[in-house]
Amino acid sequence: MNITVKRLRMHPSKTYTIGHLYIDDVYYCDTIEDKDRGLCQSMPLDEIKKRKVKSQTAIPRGKYRVTLNVISPKFYSKTYYKRFCNGKLPRLIDVPGFEGVLMHKGINENSSAGCIILGLNKIKGCVIKSQECFEKVYNKLREARDKPEEIWITIE
Repeated sequence: MNITVKRLRMHPSKTYTIGHLYIDDVYYCDTIEDKDRGLCQSMPLDEIKKRKVKSQTAIPRGKYRVTLNVISPKFYSKTYYKRFCNGKLPRLIDVPGFEGVLMHKGINENSSAGCIILGLNKIKGCVIKSQECFEKVYNKLREARDKPEEIWITIE
């Protein structure tokens, strides 16, 4: 399975990044992330660390494996995530300069801390219907995991 997040550059913001999320070339929802600081997976780690502002930087553009098999220490105790996915949120693996990068629900870049927030961008600087979008994407990823099929995400 291939997930693609196409970051939009037509309306740059000083604090957040809007994108469209596709699964196998089919649009699923929008995304909101922290500010895109021009990081790329192929950059040297020291350059990534130099440009990164903790909890205010979108992950580097690139291609990453996604797993649903790791319990999030941060979200496991939250009732919704414990009930819906047993605290196993979609986690991006080996993101240079970042740890614990997840896809989850939220409202804006303040919900992110480097993660990808799912929803519909109908309000400037925010997403709505985030839980609905999270469940739709998660269920699709679960289908791939259960086949089993590798899951990859490309951030453009």
